[in-house]
Amino acid sequence: MISDNALKFYIGGRWVDPKGTDRMGVENPATEEIVAEIALGSEADVDAAVAAAKAAFPSFTVMPVAQRIDLLQAILDAYNARYDDFADAMRTEMGAPAGWSREAQAWAGQVHIESTIRAAKDFAWEYRRGDTRIVHEGIGVCALITPWNWPMNQIACKVAPALVAGCTMVLKPSEIAPLSGLLFAEIVHEAGVPAGVFNLVNGTGAVVGARMAAHPDVDMVSFTGSTRAGTAVAAAAAPTVKRVAQELGGKSPNIILPSADLAEAVKTGAEACFANTGQSCDAPTRMLVHRAQHDEALAHAKAAAEATVVGDPASADTVIGPLVSKVHYDKVQGLIQKGIDEGATLVAGGTGRPAGLNRGWFVRPTVFGNVTNAMTIAREEIFGPVLAILPYDDLDEAVQIANDSPYGLAAYIAGPVAEARPVARRLRAGTVNLNYPAWDTFAPFGGYKQSGNGREYADWGIHDFCEVKGIVGYGAEAAE
Repeated sequence: MISDNALKFYIGGRWVDPKGTDRMGVENPATEEIVAEIALGSEADVDAAVAAAKAAFPSFTVMPVAQRIDLLQAILDAYNARYDDFADAMRTEMGAPAGWSREAQAWAGQVHIESTIRAAKDFAWEYRRGDTRIVHEGIGVCALITPWNWPMNQIACKVAPALVAGCTMVLKPSEIAPLSGLLFAEIVHEAGVPAGVFNLVNGTGAVVGARMAAHPDVDMVSFTGSTRAGTAVAAAAAPTVKRVAQELGGKSPNIILPSADLAEAVKTGAEACFANTGQSCDAPTRMLVHRAQHDEALAHAKAAAEATVVGDPASADTVIGPLVSKVHYDKVQGLIQKGIDEGATLVAGGTGRPAGLNRGWFVRPTVFGNVTNAMTIAREEIFGPVLAILPYDDLDEAVQIANDSPYGLAAYIAGPVAEARPVARRLRAGTVNLNYPAWDTFAPFGGYKQSGNGREYADWGIHDFCEVKGIVGYGAEAAE
């Protein structure tokens, strides 16, 4: 599960030694123990990886699409063969409970590769418009920077469409959760991806990420992370006018319509907020309920929080595990205290660890009521299992509150679909979920406003990694 290549980088089809000596320990956040050590890259390591990707691009990008799809299928086969290793890695590096790690975290990597393969087979790579030939071709060398909270989800969402589009790439996984990324590099090698097409360099955002974003030979940066870090990436990329696709933070509203089944809507909404220990950018963290139903909603949310099992990720009973690090734990604790200090009603949870957990970065599932949208807990992305419940008087006010945010990644509505549809059209968010639907990996995923730009998943992701060329005067005899 812990790669033998943790102190190396994957560059030009081989595992190579880093050019520097900097290293970093990988902590299991459930035990606070260092379980592995990784090499931290330098600008020189990035330069070597970008050079390998640049050298591989001319031949790879003209490889027939069918062959690139075959390569992606080979990656999927290798991934499936080591599925348990990926699940174990994410349980170890980020504290994901065993069931969640298998059924959500590892599954996310699998399903996004599958969806990209299906989308690539149906994608209109070329088509005729009059005498013009419209051609989609890979944008070039891509810098892929991925987060720690959904490691394989984001790696698959970037690598799969980039590869099938005919791009070459350098991946920097989060240095906080790098173990699954190292495993992914191993399966790419096993799958026979040509040397230089995929490269991996571990390191910090300040060094490796910054050099990738600014590198003159990188044609595109695809970044997932905080809005603060995203602005730094965009600024570093600007002088070379490279494409930047960003999936950033969120503070997603969840409007409970007065006609909804209140008990079910609140329970399911709270559980969705707490899932992945609240460490999801699209988590429904702002629950909006009609003022007349506010107190009843608090009771339902309190019951949901108190029923949520927090504990050892290895236990089958555990619903949520620890936060990813002490730094993040301290941040979440501070924001919970901020909610108390600013006058919100603490309904469940609060500061400190849950009873019986004396080590590990565990937090109490927390619910606040009587929250106003001016409070810090309603404005800032907490990235922990903290639910803010806000009352509204009518749907116009609910929509106003929902849209009153610098973010616009996702939104949720619970209630009769016929009533929810017109409300959905009024929400400024990239994804609006009606009645907590199943995950649709063919729906576009991305944000409005400070939640980013671009769209991921299936054909939407392929589009982001393509340039569009018009060959004017091509004529009507073009072979399809």
